[in-house]
Amino acid sequence: MAFKYAIALTGGIATGKSTVASLLALNGMRVIDADTISHEILDASSEWVRENFGDEFIEGSRVDRAKLGTLVFSDKEAKKKLEDFLHPKIRAEIERRSKKQDSFKFPYLIDIPLFFENGAYDIKESVVVYVPKDIQLERFMKRNGYSKEESLRRIESQMDIEEKRKRATWIIDNSKDLKHLQRECEEFVEKIKAKYLEKK
Repeated sequence: MAFKYAIALTGGIATGKSTVASLLALNGMRVIDADTISHEILDASSEWVRENFGDEFIEGSRVDRAKLGTLVFSDKEAKKKLEDFLHPKIRAEIERRSKKQDSFKFPYLIDIPLFFENGAYDIKESVVVYVPKDIQLERFMKRNGYSKEESLRRIESQMDIEEKRKRATWIIDNSKDLKHLQRECEEFVEKIKAKYLEKK
């Protein structure tokens, strides 16, 4: 059975989850990245994307993720079609990697952007990377160059960050500077180590 030692790492768009994943890895935590896995599977499925969405979503031999993203965030049917195709494949790969990590008998993280939304993973504990909504919007617009309207549409396609905060086992606060975030990550790793050592 997979996920025995797994902790879900999640958050909202532009809350800084990827940065946190990197910082936690630097502090010795092992991380399975669902986003990376989904990109690998999507690129390996470019023919399926071409057949189902059209040539304009292919650039060379790879999927134009930005263009496909614009489509699925504005078309529920297209979003469902893509998710129905991708999610079982992503899950199977995450499960395979999780079983390997479980063999080390030590906690590890699985970076799952839509962990609470999909409820597809039987993982008991979670850590949410949190920023207030106004900062989330500001960072998303700055990072992606989208309009306020498009940014809000994408942010609101996910569960509200305040609700994720309520559901989390742990919170990593990314509302301040990088130094603060580094401290938050270090403290989280210490908590995990302490909890694991207690169990031993």
